[in-house]
Amino acid sequence: MTLSRSDAPAEDDDREADPPTIVTGADGRRVAYADYGDPDGTPVVVLHGTPGSRRFGALLDDPAREAGVRLLAPDRPGYGQSSPVSDRDIADTGATVAAVLEAEDIARAGIVAFSGGGPHALALAATRGDLVDEIDIVSGAPPPSLAADLPAVQRLLGSLARRIPRLLSGLLGVQTRLVARTPPAVVLSQYATAAERTEITPAMAERVRRDFLEGVGTQRDGFVTETRLVTTEWGFSPSDVDHTVRLWHGDADANAPLRGARHLRDRVPDAELTVLEDAGHLTALSRSRSRIVRSQR
Repeated sequence: MTLSRSDAPAEDDDREADPPTIVTGADGRRVAYADYGDPDGTPVVVLHGTPGSRRFGALLDDPAREAGVRLLAPDRPGYGQSSPVSDRDIADTGATVAAVLEAEDIARAGIVAFSGGGPHALALAATRGDLVDEIDIVSGAPPPSLAADLPAVQRLLGSLARRIPRLLSGLLGVQTRLVARTPPAVVLSQYATAAERTEITPAMAERVRRDFLEGVGTQRDGFVTETRLVTTEWGFSPSDVDHTVRLWHGDADANAPLRGARHLRDRVPDAELTVLEDAGHLTALSRSRSRIVRSQR
C-alpha cells in the first residue's frame, strides 16, 4: 500500500488546508481521506452521508479541536476521489477504514456516522469489530425491515437505483449542476425544512454544499450503489454489533423518521438513543455535534 498527495486545490474556508491523502492498494484501488480536529487527539473515523464526501469532517472540525479529537474522514468508494467499487456491499466499509487506519498506523478508532453513513458504521462493527471502539450515529437509517415508514422519496430512489441506475445518475448530475450555481439553501432543502434552515449558520451551510459537490461532482457511482444497498436488506443483523452504539436522532426528522431509530436501538445489544426535540435530519447534527465528539474522547 502506498501513500500519495492529490494535487487538487485546497479550500481555505473549511480547514482542509492540505490536499487529501490518497491510499493506493496493491489492486490499484484509491481511498482518499482528510484529517480534521486535533492532530494529536483521540482518533475517530467519520463516515459521511449518502451522498457525501471526506469534507463532511469539516462540520465537526471546531468541536473536535476543542475536545482533543482527531477526525479521519474518508471518501467511501465512488465518492470524491476514492475509486468506485460497484459490486461492493455495505460490509466493504471495513476495507476502506482498514486502509485509512493502516496508513496512519492506528490499530482502532471510534466511529462517528451521519445519515447514510449509519448502516456502514454498523456493518463495520459487525464485520470488522477489531477496528472499532465506540460508535455515534446521527440521523441514521435503519435496515428496511425496521423502517415501515420509509419516506416515499427514498423508496423511489431505491427503486431507480435497482432498476434504472443510469437514470438516477443522470438526475443527480442535473441536481449537482444546480447546486454548483445556486446558494447553499438549495442543497440544505434536502436535509431541513425552511424553519430548520434558519438555525443553520452560513458557514455550516457552505460546508454542507461543499461536501455534496465534492461527493458527486466528478462521479456518482457511490450514491447510486449505496442507494441500492441501504434500501435492500443489509446482509447482517444489528444484533451482531458487539460495541456501544449511541444514536442521536431528531423527533422531527422527515428523512429518517424517529420510529426507525427506536427499532434500531431495540435491536442493537448495547445501544442508547438520545432524542432531540423539534430537530430534523441536519439540525440534529448541528445541535449535538459538540456532545458527540466529546463522547469519543
